[in-house]
Amino acid sequence: MLPEDTSSLAAGLPAHLRDPATTITRVAAGLSGAGVYRVDAAGQTFVLKVGGESELLTNWHRTLRIQQLAADAGLAPRIIHVDAARRAIVSAFVTDRSFLGLYANPATRDTAVDLLGNTVRRVHELPLPQDEGAQDARDFLSRIWSGLPESFSMPAFVGHAVRGMLAERPPASNRPTVLSHNDVNPTNLVYDGEHLLFFDWDTAGPNDPFYDLATASVFLRMDETTCLRLLSAHDGEPVGLLPGRFNHDRRLAAVLCGTVFLHLARIAGYPGATGPESDDSPLSLGEFYQQMRTGAVSLRAAEGQWAFGLALVKESLSVSP
Repeated sequence: MLPEDTSSLAAGLPAHLRDPATTITRVAAGLSGAGVYRVDAAGQTFVLKVGGESELLTNWHRTLRIQQLAADAGLAPRIIHVDAARRAIVSAFVTDRSFLGLYANPATRDTAVDLLGNTVRRVHELPLPQDEGAQDARDFLSRIWSGLPESFSMPAFVGHAVRGMLAERPPASNRPTVLSHNDVNPTNLVYDGEHLLFFDWDTAGPNDPFYDLATASVFLRMDETTCLRLLSAHDGEPVGLLPGRFNHDRRLAAVLCGTVFLHLARIAGYPGATGPESDDSPLSLGEFYQQMRTGAVSLRAAEGQWAFGLALVKESLSVSP
């Protein structure tokens, strides 16, 4: 039977999946208010994503077009059904063989990095949306930062990092604008044992190609050698020096993503900083991951979101200009 709180979601499924035996289980919720659900029906598993009520319909259609392009290119799970009236998309469920496991194993790390670089390049080869300018992650950072109330206290190093990032002029890039996923973090990657696919295309749009690569390098805590291999795999030729724009985007991605998680922590009820807190006080990104693996922290809790946000901002301070 469908759980009472998700029974209305069945209307967004194709007719052959609307059955009393179908189960719909919430998996995640996004910043836009969209809900992601696992659907078990007729002996198969699917993924249902329903757009948030506050999301503009034009934006929803735009994201759908990009996601369909990606799916047709084998870069996103196959789309099974679309219900535009309900802003519902049903996609094939892909069993994850753990890209993080592939990356964490020293014997297969190079394979993982090459696969990631090659896959990001294929995303960047998709056609750009028409009549749409390049996205500026700093604009998004400015909106998130200015939307935090003064009563929500932040450690001084966070404000310093954000204001510094907003004031900094990005180094020039000699690369053409591409269609960027704009949120290449491990939760949006699924490895089927052969290919790498991307989830969550809500923020996709024109951007500098370094931004996707930089974001991935932050979340995967890549050292310089690994970053060079990632760029080389993306470019299809050896890269011997990390470009200034890439390093800038690494810091930008870390500060932006960290600020987003601090914002989520506030929404979830976290009170903010309760006393003096230097950049040495919070967990490092590596320490946070270790505690998450042991279950000591969770990204589902406000405390975990706060700790993750601080760890990401702290990570930005370790990246050389």
